[in-house]
Amino acid sequence: MVMPTLKSTSETDVDRSAGRPAGAVAGLRRHAALIPFGILLLFAVIGPIVAPQPATEVVGTPSTAPSGDHWFGTDSNGFDVFSRTLTAFRLDILIAIAVTLLATVVGMAIGAIAGMYGSRGGLLGVIAGTLGRTIDLVQALPVMIGGLVIVSFFGRNEVVVSIALALVLMPFQGRLMRTEVLRTRNDGYVTAARMSGESEIRILFRHVIPNSCAPVLENASAIFGMAIIFCAGLGFLGVGIPLPTAEWGNMLADGAADAAVGRWWPALFPVLALAYSVWAASKVTTFISRRRRT
Repeated sequence: MVMPTLKSTSETDVDRSAGRPAGAVAGLRRHAALIPFGILLLFAVIGPIVAPQPATEVVGTPSTAPSGDHWFGTDSNGFDVFSRTLTAFRLDILIAIAVTLLATVVGMAIGAIAGMYGSRGGLLGVIAGTLGRTIDLVQALPVMIGGLVIVSFFGRNEVVVSIALALVLMPFQGRLMRTEVLRTRNDGYVTAARMSGESEIRILFRHVIPNSCAPVLENASAIFGMAIIFCAGLGFLGVGIPLPTAEWGNMLADGAADAAVGRWWPALFPVLALAYSVWAASKVTTFISRRRRT
């Protein structure tokens, strides 16, 4: 008869300690997709702090090529491109976060009401149906045109741009939430809750919304990336955040003339920052999608 071999306490401790790094590495790999977005948020926090030059002051000769004094060169106004690119991280990321939160919260509220009560009669059904048609109408409008009209009426500042983009991006979240509520509202557990005497409001908040909001929250990272693109688009068209405030869109608009004659640096680096931000947001979307499938 072969007796089982017993490990000593020290050997067991060694095995456990050896397994910890492997587990830590596996956890890091699973969450690696979030690292670019974490770096993006870090830039938003420290960008204006570590910028070597004031972002809104003339610090050199206009349109100077990259050098030791100005790593990314200067633009046509004599602003330091490196400092302005770093500083713009905070403004663009804050606008994108505000747009994402507003569009998601308002879209979830409207989508939940439209999906839950849209097919019913009475005043509540009329309100829900009207909200549903409203989000369809707003989504039919091009995002840039809608944002341009709102900003033109109410002014070019951070608050107006954030609200304008939130309003025109909200239908994406609203329609997605309405679709999920329509799918969820007749599930068995909802019917059982209704038969047990729970009120419609309680059913909506306790059962329907929690089981319908996951795709909407997953889509929030896509809304974040769209907000950055459209914010820069408004700035490029000259209706976004005005100069001398550091914002990637107005930097692109200001650097377009230089780029046309071969002075590429005022436009290249804001483009790279913009592209990195959108890519980082897309990695978050991929991460959330994989977690939902597993």
